[in-house]
Amino acid sequence: MSDEHLKLDNMLCFALYACSREMTRLYRPLLDDLGLTYPQYLTMLVLWEEGEATVKHLGERMYLDSGTLTPLLKRLEQSGLVTRERSRTDERVVVIGLTDAGRDLKAQAQDIPKKLMCKSNLQMDEFNHLKNEFESLLKRMQALKD
Repeated sequence: MSDEHLKLDNMLCFALYACSREMTRLYRPLLDDLGLTYPQYLTMLVLWEEGEATVKHLGERMYLDSGTLTPLLKRLEQSGLVTRERSRTDERVVVIGLTDAGRDLKAQAQDIPKKLMCKSNLQMDEFNHLKNEFESLLKRMQALKD
């Protein structure tokens, strides 16, 4: 029996993992200018899109657990970019909102997606194709949880 299926270079999971690490590496200098890490940037993207969100909702959108999110959110709060407040209707729920500085940071982040596209050498049709394929794969993998 062949062991080809056990070679690292034949693993889809490794190709995805390595690509994700390289993508994050490309983001790093762009995000350093904003004082954000990549997970903090993802958090800010959700908040810029939605205005505010619960910790639970942020975790669902970014596929992170509260143990990972809580320290990240504390750092964003210490940086003056977000507020963390208990819900008035349910004190178990923590609502994350943007401060003025957090809203203002959006303007500075405006060109990051375009700059990353240039760095990645992807054409828009390639980008859209890959994004659609990854979203399809993600949906299939999520269906395995049910």
